[in-house]
Amino acid sequence: MRKTFAVFKREYLQAVKKKAFIFVTLLFPVMFAGMMFIPSLMIKKGMGAKRIAIIDGTGKLEGMTRPEPEEVDVSLPGVPKEQLERARRQSEGNFVYEYVDASRESDLRSFAQPWIDRFDAEESSKVHGVLSIPQDVIRNASAKIVYYSRSATDMQARNQLGRSANREIQKRRLSEEGLAPEALDAILARVSLDAVQVTKSGKEAQGGEMDFLVGFLFAALLLVPALMYGIEIMRGVVQEKTDRVVEILVSSMKPIELLSGKILGLAAVGLTQLSVWVGMAAIAGAWGGAMLMMSGDVNVAQFLRVKVFVYFILFYLLAYMLYVCVYAAAGAVSNNEKEAQQFLTPIVLILMIPWFLMMPIIMNPDSNLSVFLSLFPLFAPITMFVRTLVSEPPLWQVAAAVALSIATIWGMFWMTAKIFRVGILAYGKPPNIPELWRWLKQA
Repeated sequence: MRKTFAVFKREYLQAVKKKAFIFVTLLFPVMFAGMMFIPSLMIKKGMGAKRIAIIDGTGKLEGMTRPEPEEVDVSLPGVPKEQLERARRQSEGNFVYEYVDASRESDLRSFAQPWIDRFDAEESSKVHGVLSIPQDVIRNASAKIVYYSRSATDMQARNQLGRSANREIQKRRLSEEGLAPEALDAILARVSLDAVQVTKSGKEAQGGEMDFLVGFLFAALLLVPALMYGIEIMRGVVQEKTDRVVEILVSSMKPIELLSGKILGLAAVGLTQLSVWVGMAAIAGAWGGAMLMMSGDVNVAQFLRVKVFVYFILFYLLAYMLYVCVYAAAGAVSNNEKEAQQFLTPIVLILMIPWFLMMPIIMNPDSNLSVFLSLFPLFAPITMFVRTLVSEPPLWQVAAAVALSIATIWGMFWMTAKIFRVGILAYGKPPNIPELWRWLKQA
């Protein structure tokens, strides 16, 4: 035990003193926030102040150039609808319309050409898009509106213009059926939709959108550190084999003591880093959480339950131990990092199946697929934890997932220790499957 602790102490202090560790620990949240907000700012900037020419073949849709009434497709708890509507319009962009009545023109494509030619004009007279509306669009349901622009992937502009045009066309169709114009806005107004989660105990909790985001965030916090520090263990084992340091180490301690110290030491490094990230996120989110609590529309405490943190630590340790055993075995049987990566690639792809299926798991946590993955030993830590976040799985399923994970880790640790004992002193060609099986029987 004393030798295991010595290895644990060495691995932990060596990792936390690295400049790379300090850099990633302190700046990763900032970089993550930047990756979240910078694309939104770039989209907003790219959508700003675009001049759109509307070639209206009906001569009746000039109303689409006026600001739309407030309409919010979904609601976010604690955020006023006016703020959501303003944010929606800002994200979609500020269009400057140039309306043209083309009701007397027979060939709209030729008529629109002068405005299309202005795509490359100077900024003062530049046109970014041309919307061509056919003459029969009001009465012909199969008629098509055409949007011309330099970018075929300008999805936001297409969606906003299509929505505005369709809204005005619907108003014209209803008006021709005899409905009063002043009643049309009320008839076409959209109704917001709130998501309410009903627990098995009968309690109601809002914040379905936040459940979705929190599920992805915590799943990433479980997966990324386990993979990252598993790679560190693999590199450390390969490096010690290459430098022949391991020959000295195993002469003074058992291979299982060396392996245990490495795994536990880097597990502590991962927990340290996660603690710093959680602390920084808590400070950054304190103001927003207080505002949501004051609004009374959402109970932030539902995401800060003690049970969530207990489950997180438990399933983090289970996921970590599961992954690092695989990485340690890969390092023990390989002579260099390239060989280890080749050995690991198919295994890691299998271990990441829960991440690839995270969206259907979060959206339907009690489906047969979600239950199966949460009880499958290799996938249980991540899948079951996400299910406890967004749903209330039966306690026996949680206990079964923990028990199966512990049994799997014990079995993998036993196999890894045997492979480690033989493979750490083996050099030359990496072993194949039959040779690994022989190592397990001989060790």
